[in-house]
Amino acid sequence: MAVEGRDRQRELEAGAQVLSGQLGKTIQRLRKAYNLSLSELSEQSGVAKSIISQIERNETNPTLATIWRLSQALDVSIERVLAASDDEPFIEKAERGDIPVLVSDDGKMQLAIIGWLATVEWLQWYDVRSEPGAVLESDAHQRGSVECLSVLDGQFEVEVAGETQRAKAGETLRYRCDRPHIVRCIGRSPGRATMVCILKAAVMG
Repeated sequence: MAVEGRDRQRELEAGAQVLSGQLGKTIQRLRKAYNLSLSELSEQSGVAKSIISQIERNETNPTLATIWRLSQALDVSIERVLAASDDEPFIEKAERGDIPVLVSDDGKMQLAIIGWLATVEWLQWYDVRSEPGAVLESDAHQRGSVECLSVLDGQFEVEVAGETQRAKAGETLRYRCDRPHIVRCIGRSPGRATMVCILKAAVMG
């Protein structure tokens, strides 16, 4: 019985380690999807920065209270945070409340993160909805990154390194985003577009 007990204990510890590793990856993906630093997530959740870092590196088993605080700060259900990625179905439905939304500094442009959070480190895509005159200013992404803005309604313009191009419904702008860039909704009508950001893309010639 003692041997069986030790085997059971090892199984439990192994299972906890797997769950903790998946949890760390999920927390990190969600944090990056919101463009939050460790310090910012710590401030919003009340969980120490060092603890969050340890969770993401799979160096600690967090308490349920800690997971709850992080899920609240990241605006997702605790069930979603705890879900084992290997057990998730191939067809996955995201409810409206589960989709993170970024807002431009002027409050006039919203970017719903419709891409899969598992790919956020190299591929991101957004549903862009904008009021007329909205301006979205972005810092440079990592070297070699490319962004594509496909306009569905209204008109947009993109400015990169002093060069500006415009696009209307049915047109797409592709541009290097590894330098500061600005997206504007021009004209008098609201705008809508799909934005795809490819990180670590081959540098364009």
